[in-house]
Amino acid sequence: MNLGQETRKEHSVKIRRLVLDVDKAVSRPSLVELAAAIERVEGVQGLNITVTEIDIETVGMDVTVEGDGIDYPGLCKAIEATGAVVHSVDELAAGNRLVDWVKRRR
Repeated sequence: MNLGQETRKEHSVKIRRLVLDVDKAVSRPSLVELAAAIERVEGVQGLNITVTEIDIETVGMDVTVEGDGIDYPGLCKAIEATGAVVHSVDELAAGNRLVDWVKRRR
């Protein structure tokens, strides 16, 4: 194993949930086309696409993906291949089990 492989292995994360801020054009891709592309990504076991805003040219969405060892680079490539764009990762859960976000009490 070379140094590059060791570094990737040391920094690999078993991603179980991602919430992404994604935009697409109003006309294409359809939500079904986007879902089909995401569903084909290695490690994806389920997904939810929620439209959060619509304007004249674009549709903003929250895309939630759950699975076991989700291929994040592959997920981004699949989304972008449809013509949509990933703006940010708004939530990430990793490890051997899912840990839900808990609002802090003050």
